[in-house]
Amino acid sequence: MKNLKLIFFCLLAAVLTSCKKEADNTTKNQNQPAEKKDTAVAPEIHKEYYGIYMGDFAGKEMITPEMGEAYEGDVYKRLSLKINRMTKDSVYGQSIINGNQRPFRGIFNETTKTFVLDEPGTDKSDGRFEVKLNNDSLTGKWSAFNITAVKSPQKTLKLLKKEFVYNPNFMLSENNDLIDWENPKDFAEKYTDDETGKTETYQVSKNRIASDAVFKINASRQRLTEKDLKNLRKLDLEIIKNAVFARHGYAFKKQTYRNFFEQTDWYIPVSNNVDQDLTPMEKENVALLNRFIKYAEDKYDSFGR
Repeated sequence: MKNLKLIFFCLLAAVLTSCKKEADNTTKNQNQPAEKKDTAVAPEIHKEYYGIYMGDFAGKEMITPEMGEAYEGDVYKRLSLKINRMTKDSVYGQSIINGNQRPFRGIFNETTKTFVLDEPGTDKSDGRFEVKLNNDSLTGKWSAFNITAVKSPQKTLKLLKKEFVYNPNFMLSENNDLIDWENPKDFAEKYTDDETGKTETYQVSKNRIASDAVFKINASRQRLTEKDLKNLRKLDLEIIKNAVFARHGYAFKKQTYRNFFEQTDWYIPVSNNVDQDLTPMEKENVALLNRFIKYAEDKYDSFGR
């Protein structure tokens, strides 16, 4: 009888242990994420079309001159379209305009060699590019998703393929316009009439102007000292500093800087953040330039547009 009881308890213990293991395994499996099914990565095609296409982006806007009535005219801007990846079903890349970088996704028609590329639609300036590829050029149009949110809801574009290269020797050309047209400042000046001797005060609008120091000082190639910078204008310092970022393809949001560097044939905006690309010497020079910019003054002159 004792043996029968012993056998019974042993069998009961074995059953309970088995049930516990099964329950533990069930709980373990429930806590584990479901196995991901293997998904094949879509093969890339037409890698020869990858790269940056850059050029004119034109649309009609209301233009308000300093004197005279407002009128509708063509406004030209610089646009970059960068194609990063293409598969049979999708095209991926980014657009850069006015320093604003936006991703896009679309399709490519091999027969007609045309792209339809859509920006996300989460920004008021997003839209659709419909462009045709012809050798190394892209031509076509852009249409805003929200036609009431932008000044020009329809624009045309004509872009050429460009290769971005960092070169520490890149500089502004001596033919560059060195006037900051975007930040005029009003000054009070006095005028004395020779006949009456009466003196009157009037307002005159003047613009900042850089000196030829921006053609000589390169913060990517030489370690700067306080002596190099102490007599420079504020605009000089800003241009010398931002030339460092321009060489690395920084997309400037400030039109002042875009105006200066878009006059060159080497400036190609590719990113909104290039801080990690700067060399140690460039970082030191930028820090020194920032110190001087904080206290520097500008030179203003009167110009006609």
